[in-house]
Amino acid sequence: MPEHSPQPELIHLPTEPGHTVAARVFLSPQQATKGVCILAPATGVAQYLYDDFARWLNAQGYHAVTFDYDGIGLSVTGHVRDSQSDMLTWAEHDGPAVLRYAGERFGGDEIIWIGHSIGGHLLGMMPDTGNISRAITVGSGTGTWWLNSPPTRRVSWLLWGVIVPVTVPLAGYFPGKRLKMMCDLPRGVIWQWRRWCMRREYCVGAEGDWLRQRFAAVRVPITSVYFSDDEMMSPANVRDLHGFFSNAPQTQTVIQPGDVGMTRIGHIGWHRERFRPVWEQVFLPILQPVTAAP
Repeated sequence: MPEHSPQPELIHLPTEPGHTVAARVFLSPQQATKGVCILAPATGVAQYLYDDFARWLNAQGYHAVTFDYDGIGLSVTGHVRDSQSDMLTWAEHDGPAVLRYAGERFGGDEIIWIGHSIGGHLLGMMPDTGNISRAITVGSGTGTWWLNSPPTRRVSWLLWGVIVPVTVPLAGYFPGKRLKMMCDLPRGVIWQWRRWCMRREYCVGAEGDWLRQRFAAVRVPITSVYFSDDEMMSPANVRDLHGFFSNAPQTQTVIQPGDVGMTRIGHIGWHRERFRPVWEQVFLPILQPVTAAP
């Protein structure tokens, strides 16, 4: 097994369309490691924001791999407006590139897919999840806007109905940083996301039966983690998304902030150091290796 590196190793993974996916490998210092966790980020959340959680995983005996989707963070080549990717590109090429790398680098180790928001969607959109041992989704739900949690629902109609249609043609991408709404996103990503969020069945309703079948093909055991104060995803959003995984064994975990001694957790931030109690009380039990019955 590779030696521990105090700093993550930056790698660039090629994809069939020609772009590269920037990923970083955090190696556990433990001799007997338990597996490798792939941290699939939320839309527009740069991989470095998961560093604290990745290092904590290392201390628990897991290697960790973080990455940025094309057009985000370290995976931006030139300017974000140059990216030709949409969310299905991330699912068809970016996620699989990281998954393939983890399988090649870490051999027979257990691979755990930890998908935050859209990172959980990718589990059902990727063409092959056969080498994933199990998955944890965090705050993953459909983006159907009228089902969003109230704080997001109050602005979603404005985002999808006015802001995106006006700003994207002018800028050539979604200028989220200037608007103080998320981060900059490739135009293909934001247009596709808009189309999905305006459908009752989200991506499945927009893309058709082939995507429904791809979700249904997933057999990976899934644990869904949902924080009750999530300002974006409502319980209905989470329920609907996981309903697409019709053939995967699932466990649902709903966490009230007070359950772990916190006043607020929300949709973004659980992966930062101040939320260590969440890691220790919620994620550590979920991560425990599954042992076969005697």
